[in-house]
Amino acid sequence: MKKSDFYFDLPPELIAQTPLEQRDASRLLCLDKITGEREHRHFYELPELLREGDCLVMNDSRVLPARLFGTRPTGGAVEVLLLRDVGDNTWECLTRPGRKTPVGTKLSFGDGELTAEVVAAVEDGNKLLRFSYEGIFLEVLEKLGRMPLPPYIKEELQDQERYQTVYSREPGSAAAPTAGLHFTKELMNEIRSRGVDIAFITLHVGLGTFRPVKEDNIEDHPMHSEFCIVTPETAAQVNAAHARGGRVISVGTTSCRTLESFADENGVLQPKSGWTDIFIYPGYRFRIIDALITNFHLPESTLIMLVSALAGRENILDAYREAVEQRYRFFSFGDAMFIH
Repeated sequence: MKKSDFYFDLPPELIAQTPLEQRDASRLLCLDKITGEREHRHFYELPELLREGDCLVMNDSRVLPARLFGTRPTGGAVEVLLLRDVGDNTWECLTRPGRKTPVGTKLSFGDGELTAEVVAAVEDGNKLLRFSYEGIFLEVLEKLGRMPLPPYIKEELQDQERYQTVYSREPGSAAAPTAGLHFTKELMNEIRSRGVDIAFITLHVGLGTFRPVKEDNIEDHPMHSEFCIVTPETAAQVNAAHARGGRVISVGTTSCRTLESFADENGVLQPKSGWTDIFIYPGYRFRIIDALITNFHLPESTLIMLVSALAGRENILDAYREAVEQRYRFFSFGDAMFIH
Protein backbone atom coordinates (compact mmCIF):
# COMPACT_ATOMS: atom_id res chain seq x y z
CA MET A 1 0.00 0.00 0.00
CA LYS A 2 1.08 3.56 -0.64
CA LYS A 3 1.62 6.26 1.97
CA SER A 4 -0.67 8.54 -0.04
CA ASP A 5 -3.53 6.07 0.51
CA PHE A 6 -3.73 7.44 4.08
CA TYR A 7 -3.78 11.16 3.32
CA PHE A 8 -6.60 13.45 4.40
CA ASP A 9 -6.86 17.22 4.36
CA LEU A 10 -6.73 18.76 7.82
CA PRO A 11 -7.19 22.50 8.37
CA PRO A 12 -4.43 23.65 10.78
CA GLU A 13 -6.92 25.40 13.04
CA LEU A 14 -8.41 22.01 14.02
CA ILE A 15 -5.14 20.94 15.69
CA ALA A 16 -5.92 21.30 19.42
CA GLN A 17 -3.32 23.49 21.14
CA THR A 18 -4.60 23.22 24.70
CA PRO A 19 -6.55 20.60 26.68
CA LEU A 20 -10.20 21.15 27.57
CA GLU A 21 -10.93 22.32 31.09
CA GLN A 22 -12.76 19.06 31.83
CA ARG A 23 -10.98 15.93 30.59
CA ASP A 24 -14.08 13.88 29.72
CA ALA A 25 -15.92 16.76 28.01
CA SER A 26 -14.24 15.97 24.70
CA ARG A 27 -16.33 14.72 21.80
CA LEU A 28 -16.41 11.03 20.91
CA LEU A 29 -16.96 9.80 17.38
CA CYS A 30 -18.22 6.21 17.54
CA LEU A 31 -17.42 4.12 14.47
CA ASP A 32 -18.77 0.63 13.74
CA LYS A 33 -15.76 -1.13 12.20
CA ILE A 34 -17.97 -3.52 10.23
CA THR A 35 -20.70 -1.26 8.82
CA GLY A 36 -18.92 2.10 8.93
CA GLU A 37 -21.91 3.57 10.75
CA ARG A 38 -21.02 6.65 12.81
CA GLU A 39 -22.50 8.31 15.86
CA HIS A 40 -21.51 11.54 17.62
CA ARG A 41 -21.29 11.42 21.42
CA HIS A 42 -19.24 12.88 24.27
CA PHE A 43 -16.53 11.04 26.16
CA TYR A 44 -18.42 11.13 29.46
CA GLU A 45 -21.01 8.90 27.75
CA LEU A 46 -18.48 6.11 27.24
CA PRO A 47 -19.85 3.93 30.09
CA GLU A 48 -23.15 3.64 28.18
CA LEU A 49 -21.25 2.13 25.24
CA LEU A 50 -19.53 -0.56 27.30
CA ARG A 51 -20.95 -3.94 28.35
CA GLU A 52 -20.68 -5.94 31.50
CA GLY A 53 -17.78 -8.35 31.06
CA ASP A 54 -15.73 -6.06 28.82
CA CYS A 55 -12.13 -5.28 29.72
CA LEU A 56 -10.49 -1.90 29.12
CA VAL A 57 -6.70 -2.01 28.79
CA MET A 58 -4.84 1.20 29.63
CA ASN A 59 -1.19 2.26 29.38
CA ASP A 60 0.01 3.43 32.81
CA SER A 61 3.30 4.92 31.56
CA ARG A 62 4.08 8.38 32.90
CA VAL A 63 5.67 11.09 30.77
CA LEU A 64 9.06 12.29 31.93
CA PRO A 65 9.50 16.09 32.05
CA ALA A 66 12.26 15.37 29.59
CA ARG A 67 12.98 18.83 28.13
CA LEU A 68 15.89 20.54 29.86
CA PHE A 69 17.11 24.07 29.18
CA GLY A 70 20.67 24.87 30.21
CA THR A 71 23.94 26.46 29.22
CA ARG A 72 27.15 25.46 27.45
CA PRO A 73 30.64 26.41 28.69
CA THR A 74 30.52 29.51 26.46
CA GLY A 75 27.35 30.68 28.17
CA GLY A 76 25.27 29.87 25.11
CA ALA A 77 21.88 28.24 25.55
CA VAL A 78 21.27 24.54 25.01
CA GLU A 79 18.10 22.43 24.92
CA VAL A 80 18.27 18.74 25.74
CA LEU A 81 15.53 16.19 25.20
CA LEU A 82 15.94 12.87 27.03
CA LEU A 83 15.08 9.94 24.78
CA ARG A 84 16.30 6.72 26.39
CA ASP A 85 17.97 5.65 29.62
CA VAL A 86 20.99 3.52 28.70
CA GLY A 87 22.17 3.03 32.30
CA ASP A 88 25.00 4.40 34.46
CA ASN A 89 23.33 7.87 34.65
CA THR A 90 23.65 8.07 30.87
CA TRP A 91 20.82 8.95 28.46
CA GLU A 92 20.50 9.08 24.71
CA CYS A 93 19.43 12.67 24.04
CA LEU A 94 18.58 15.09 21.29
CA THR A 95 20.57 18.31 21.75
CA ARG A 96 19.98 21.72 20.19
CA PRO A 97 22.13 23.20 18.77
CA GLY A 98 23.59 19.79 18.02
CA ARG A 99 26.70 21.03 16.19
CA LYS A 100 27.70 23.04 19.27
CA THR A 101 27.57 20.04 21.61
CA PRO A 102 30.44 17.82 20.42
CA VAL A 103 31.81 14.98 22.54
CA GLY A 104 33.43 16.41 25.67
CA THR A 105 31.05 19.37 26.04
CA LYS A 106 29.94 20.00 29.62
CA LEU A 107 26.40 21.32 30.19
CA SER A 108 24.75 22.89 33.22
CA PHE A 109 21.08 23.05 34.21
CA GLY A 110 19.37 24.88 37.07
CA ASP A 111 22.39 26.83 38.30
CA GLY A 112 24.48 23.69 38.39
CA GLU A 113 21.96 21.55 40.26
CA LEU A 114 22.22 19.14 37.33
CA THR A 115 25.23 18.83 35.05
CA ALA A 116 26.04 16.60 32.10
CA GLU A 117 28.90 15.71 29.78
CA VAL A 118 28.50 14.64 26.15
CA VAL A 119 30.28 11.28 26.12
CA ALA A 120 29.43 9.96 22.65
CA ALA A 121 27.63 10.66 19.39
CA VAL A 122 25.13 8.10 18.11
CA GLU A 123 22.95 7.61 15.04
CA ASP A 124 20.41 10.23 13.88
CA GLY A 125 22.62 12.97 15.29
CA ASN A 126 21.72 12.11 18.88
CA LYS A 127 24.22 12.26 21.75
CA LEU A 128 24.91 10.22 24.88
CA LEU A 129 24.95 12.44 27.97
CA ARG A 130 26.22 11.34 31.39
CA PHE A 131 24.47 13.27 34.17
CA SER A 132 25.73 14.26 37.62
CA TYR A 133 23.46 15.38 40.46
CA GLU A 134 22.71 15.06 44.14
CA GLY A 135 19.77 12.94 45.30
CA ILE A 136 17.27 11.16 43.04
CA PHE A 137 17.39 11.81 39.29
CA LEU A 138 13.61 11.71 38.76
CA GLU A 139 13.09 14.25 41.54
CA VAL A 140 15.68 16.57 40.00
CA LEU A 141 14.01 16.11 36.62
CA GLU A 142 10.57 16.90 38.06
CA LYS A 143 12.00 20.17 39.38
CA LEU A 144 14.01 21.31 36.34
CA GLY A 145 12.40 19.60 33.36
CA ARG A 146 9.43 20.52 31.22
CA MET A 147 6.96 18.40 29.27
CA PRO A 148 8.14 17.32 25.79
CA LEU A 149 5.00 18.37 23.92
CA PRO A 150 4.57 17.19 20.31
CA PRO A 151 5.97 19.49 17.60
CA TYR A 152 2.51 20.48 16.36
CA ILE A 153 1.59 22.03 19.74
CA LYS A 154 2.85 25.61 19.87
CA GLU A 155 1.09 26.77 23.06
CA GLU A 156 2.86 26.48 26.42
CA LEU A 157 1.19 23.99 28.78
CA GLN A 158 0.05 25.72 31.98
CA ASP A 159 -0.61 22.59 34.04
CA GLN A 160 2.01 19.88 33.47
CA GLU A 161 -0.35 17.18 34.80
CA ARG A 162 -2.70 17.72 31.86
CA TYR A 163 -0.16 15.87 29.70
CA GLN A 164 -0.39 12.90 32.09
CA THR A 165 -3.23 10.41 32.42
CA VAL A 166 -4.89 10.30 35.85
CA TYR A 167 -3.67 6.69 36.20
CA SER A 168 -0.03 7.23 35.13
CA ARG A 169 2.46 5.63 37.51
CA GLU A 170 5.48 4.21 35.64
CA PRO A 171 7.89 7.00 34.52
CA GLY A 172 9.54 6.47 31.18
CA SER A 173 7.67 8.01 28.24
CA ALA A 174 8.80 10.84 25.99
CA ALA A 175 5.20 11.45 24.91
CA ALA A 176 1.81 10.82 26.47
CA PRO A 177 -0.46 7.87 25.60
CA THR A 178 -3.02 10.47 24.66
CA ALA A 179 -6.19 8.38 24.35
CA GLY A 180 -6.07 8.04 28.13
CA LEU A 181 -6.07 11.80 28.71
CA HIS A 182 -9.88 11.82 28.45
CA PHE A 183 -10.43 9.66 31.54
CA THR A 184 -11.18 11.01 35.00
CA LYS A 185 -11.08 8.95 38.17
CA GLU A 186 -14.85 9.41 38.49
CA LEU A 187 -15.41 8.07 34.97
CA MET A 188 -13.21 5.05 35.70
CA ASN A 189 -15.19 4.34 38.87
CA GLU A 190 -18.44 4.50 36.90
CA ILE A 191 -17.03 2.10 34.30
CA ARG A 192 -16.03 -0.39 37.02
CA SER A 193 -19.48 -0.08 38.62
CA ARG A 194 -20.99 -1.39 35.36
CA GLY A 195 -19.05 -4.64 35.61
CA VAL A 196 -16.28 -3.62 33.24
CA ASP A 197 -12.76 -4.69 34.17
CA ILE A 198 -9.81 -2.28 33.86
CA ALA A 199 -6.32 -3.66 33.27
CA PHE A 200 -2.99 -1.92 32.82
CA ILE A 201 -0.02 -2.47 30.55
CA THR A 202 3.09 -0.32 30.35
CA LEU A 203 4.57 0.93 27.09
CA HIS A 204 7.09 3.75 27.28
CA VAL A 205 6.25 5.97 24.33
CA GLY A 206 9.26 7.12 22.32
CA LEU A 207 9.56 10.09 19.99
CA GLY A 208 9.55 7.61 17.13
CA THR A 209 5.78 7.78 17.41
CA PHE A 210 6.04 11.17 15.63
CA ARG A 211 8.50 9.96 12.98
CA PRO A 212 6.95 10.49 9.54
CA VAL A 213 6.65 7.68 7.03
CA LYS A 214 9.10 8.64 4.27
CA GLU A 215 8.85 5.60 2.01
CA ASP A 216 6.11 5.59 -0.63
CA ASN A 217 5.56 1.87 -0.04
CA ILE A 218 4.53 1.66 3.62
CA GLU A 219 5.94 -1.86 4.00
CA ASP A 220 9.42 -0.36 3.61
CA HIS A 221 9.02 1.90 6.65
CA PRO A 222 11.41 0.98 9.52
CA MET A 223 9.25 0.94 12.66
CA HIS A 224 10.66 2.34 15.90
CA SER A 225 11.06 0.13 18.98
CA GLU A 226 9.44 0.76 22.37
CA PHE A 227 9.73 -1.08 25.67
CA CYS A 228 6.55 -2.61 27.09
CA ILE A 229 5.37 -4.82 29.95
CA VAL A 230 2.40 -7.14 30.44
CA THR A 231 2.08 -8.45 33.99
CA PRO A 232 0.63 -11.87 34.86
CA GLU A 233 -2.37 -10.08 36.42
CA THR A 234 -3.12 -8.15 33.23
CA ALA A 235 -2.71 -11.24 31.04
CA ALA A 236 -5.18 -13.09 33.30
CA GLN A 237 -7.70 -10.21 33.14
CA VAL A 238 -7.55 -9.99 29.34
CA ASN A 239 -7.76 -13.73 28.77
CA ALA A 240 -10.65 -14.03 31.26
CA ALA A 241 -12.57 -11.31 29.40
CA HIS A 242 -12.40 -13.27 26.16
CA ALA A 243 -13.26 -16.52 27.96
CA ARG A 244 -16.50 -15.00 29.29
CA GLY A 245 -17.45 -13.46 25.95
CA GLY A 246 -16.44 -9.91 26.80
CA ARG A 247 -14.64 -7.50 24.53
CA VAL A 248 -11.03 -6.45 25.02
CA ILE A 249 -11.01 -2.71 24.40
CA SER A 250 -7.63 -1.07 23.98
CA VAL A 251 -7.29 2.47 25.28
CA GLY A 252 -4.88 3.90 22.76
CA THR A 253 -2.63 2.59 20.04
CA THR A 254 0.19 2.00 22.56
CA SER A 255 -1.95 -0.47 24.49
CA CYS A 256 -2.98 -2.05 21.19
CA ARG A 257 0.62 -2.52 20.03
CA THR A 258 1.58 -4.06 23.38
CA LEU A 259 -1.33 -6.50 23.44
CA GLU A 260 -0.85 -7.57 19.85
CA SER A 261 2.92 -7.98 20.35
CA PHE A 262 2.53 -10.37 23.26
CA ALA A 263 -0.38 -12.47 21.98
CA ASP A 264 0.23 -16.02 20.81
CA GLU A 265 -1.20 -17.60 17.66
CA ASN A 266 -4.35 -18.62 19.54
CA GLY A 267 -5.10 -15.09 20.75
CA VAL A 268 -3.94 -15.76 24.30
CA LEU A 269 -2.05 -12.90 25.93
CA GLN A 270 1.30 -13.87 27.43
CA PRO A 271 2.83 -12.11 30.46
CA LYS A 272 6.23 -10.79 29.44
CA SER A 273 8.32 -7.69 28.93
CA GLY A 274 10.54 -6.58 26.09
CA TRP A 275 10.88 -4.36 23.05
CA THR A 276 8.31 -4.23 20.28
CA ASP A 277 8.59 -2.80 16.78
CA ILE A 278 5.26 -4.18 15.55
CA PHE A 279 3.88 -2.26 12.56
CA ILE A 280 0.13 -2.72 12.12
CA TYR A 281 -1.41 -1.71 8.80
CA PRO A 282 -4.31 -3.01 6.65
CA GLY A 283 -4.14 -6.73 6.15
CA TYR A 284 -3.05 -7.36 9.73
CA ARG A 285 -5.11 -9.96 11.63
CA PHE A 286 -5.82 -8.81 15.18
CA ARG A 287 -5.33 -11.49 17.83
CA ILE A 288 -6.43 -9.74 21.01
CA ILE A 289 -8.27 -6.44 20.68
CA ASP A 290 -11.91 -6.18 19.70
CA ALA A 291 -12.33 -2.42 19.97
CA LEU A 292 -10.18 0.69 20.33
CA ILE A 293 -10.46 4.09 21.99
CA THR A 294 -8.11 6.49 20.25
CA ASN A 295 -7.49 10.10 19.31
CA PHE A 296 -7.36 11.39 15.74
CA HIS A 297 -4.00 10.86 14.07
CA LEU A 298 -1.75 12.64 11.60
CA PRO A 299 -2.24 12.12 7.85
CA GLU A 300 -0.01 9.38 6.43
CA SER A 301 1.18 8.34 9.91
CA THR A 302 1.74 4.79 11.17
CA LEU A 303 -1.12 5.36 13.63
CA ILE A 304 -3.75 6.14 11.00
CA MET A 305 -2.53 2.98 9.28
CA LEU A 306 -3.11 1.04 12.51
CA VAL A 307 -6.70 2.23 12.95
CA SER A 308 -7.30 1.54 9.24
CA ALA A 309 -6.21 -2.05 9.85
CA LEU A 310 -8.91 -2.35 12.50
CA ALA A 311 -11.82 -0.58 10.81
CA GLY A 312 -10.91 -0.46 7.13
CA ARG A 313 -9.20 2.39 5.30
CA GLU A 314 -12.34 3.75 3.65
CA ASN A 315 -14.31 3.66 6.92
CA ILE A 316 -11.53 5.55 8.68
CA LEU A 317 -11.05 8.17 5.97
CA ASP A 318 -14.82 8.72 5.74
CA ALA A 319 -14.97 9.16 9.52
CA TYR A 320 -12.02 11.59 9.44
CA ARG A 321 -13.65 13.63 6.69
CA GLU A 322 -16.82 13.84 8.76
CA ALA A 323 -14.81 14.81 11.84
CA VAL A 324 -13.25 17.66 9.88
CA GLU A 325 -16.67 18.80 8.67
CA GLN A 326 -18.00 18.65 12.25
CA ARG A 327 -14.98 20.64 13.52
CA TYR A 328 -13.62 17.96 15.82
CA ARG A 329 -10.36 18.80 17.61
CA PHE A 330 -7.38 16.75 16.39
CA PHE A 331 -4.26 15.09 17.82
CA SER A 332 -2.92 14.95 21.39
CA PHE A 333 -5.26 17.41 23.13
CA GLY A 334 -8.10 16.76 20.72
CA ASP A 335 -11.26 14.66 20.66
CA ALA A 336 -11.54 10.86 20.55
CA MET A 337 -12.91 7.93 18.58
CA PHE A 338 -14.43 4.67 19.78
CA ILE A 339 -13.92 2.03 17.10
CA HIS A 340 -16.06 -0.99 17.94
